[in-house]
Amino acid sequence: MAAKHKARIDTPNGPRVCFEARIERNNRKPLVARFGGIPLQQQRAAELADREPVRVDYPQKELIARLLADTCEICGSKGNVQVHHVRALADLARAGWQPSDWARVMLHRRRKTVVACDVCHDRIHSERPARSLTP
Repeated sequence: MAAKHKARIDTPNGPRVCFEARIERNNRKPLVARFGGIPLQQQRAAELADREPVRVDYPQKELIARLLADTCEICGSKGNVQVHHVRALADLARAGWQPSDWARVMLHRRRKTVVACDVCHDRIHSERPARSLTP
């Protein structure tokens, strides 16, 4: 196969060897596909011009805005907030189960996340009821 498709072509840097597949056609130019035949020389005067990547400015997600507010959505305290996440809201709305304060906040907002302060987040994980929303 290599001997059958071996070809020699002229380039500005002199003759080069390549592999060439040629299909002759009646009354038309032949179809030619070449592999190789390019000079592999270093261009010392070449300049690299890297383009600046296009930045796409996505609108902020709601969760980011809620985190930037730096307010606990359960008790309303400021500072040191974390995000608590559940797998499905259906897990919070089981029949015959009274949801806790944090579960009510999540069900009311229809969100699987709640931004909570350290104290409320610890209470969520220890399954003790959180502080009430009203004083």
